[in-house]
Parts: sequence; structure tokens; C-alpha cells
Amino acid sequence: MIRINKNITIKQSELTFKFVRSSGPGGQNVNKVSTAVQLRFDITASVSLTDYMKSKLMAIGGRRVTKEGVLVIEANRFRTQEKNRQDAIARLIVLIDKSSQKVKRRIGTNPTAASNQKRIEVKRRLSEKKKMRRYLN
Repeated sequence: MIRINKNITIKQSELTFKFVRSSGPGGQNVNKVSTAVQLRFDITASVSLTDYMKSKLMAIGGRRVTKEGVLVIEANRFRTQEKNRQDAIARLIVLIDKSSQKVKRRIGTNPTAASNQKRIEVKRRLSEKKKMRRYLN
């Protein structure tokens, strides 16, 4: 079980890992050892997430989500499989935690009397400046 926050946990069986060769510098080691990790999490089939969280996670995931609704996280920051695996899980936890937070609706307010007065005063000054230009030409 992977704990996302105090209310949400995900079963380890919902995650699939694929180890691939990492790109970039590393000498001969990079050609021999598969240290990069591809973590796959099927959002649509998950029983741990609510429908709201699933739709929000798909939106947050962006290009990392396939047409089938599978979130793919690639981790190749470290030189070992285990560290890359932990990194991918940590990034998944952050994404799911973001999707669980409700968006606060903004409450519209009216401008204050002082700000209205200031706005009108600035408009009056600009108007006066432009009137003066007319008389000079």
C-alpha cells in the first residue's frame, strides 16, 4: 500500500514498472544496465480514486496520460533502479495529492470607495494634461 495522504492509499498492484536503458552520458554502463524506470498507473481502472480525482489527475497529467487513461511517469535521474523507482513513486504521490485538493472558488468583491476615487482622480489629471496639449498646438 502506498499512502498518498491520510485519506487516500493506492495498492501496489495498481502500479506497473518497466525498466529501460537510460539516455544521456554514463559511458559503457549506460549501454548495459537498464536503470531508468517507467511507472504506469491506470487512472480509469483505479478503485482508490474518486471520479473527480480521476478527471483532475488526467488534466494535471497532460501529455503523460495516454489515450487509454494510463499515466506514464519516467524517472532516470539516478544511477540505480531502486532510487529511480522511489523517485517515480514520489512524483506519482505528488500528482495524486494535487488532484485530491478541491479548488477554492473565488468570491468576487466590489472595488472600495477609495480606489474608485483614486481612479477617477487619475482620469481627471490625464484629461487635464490632454486639454493643455490642445491649447499649446
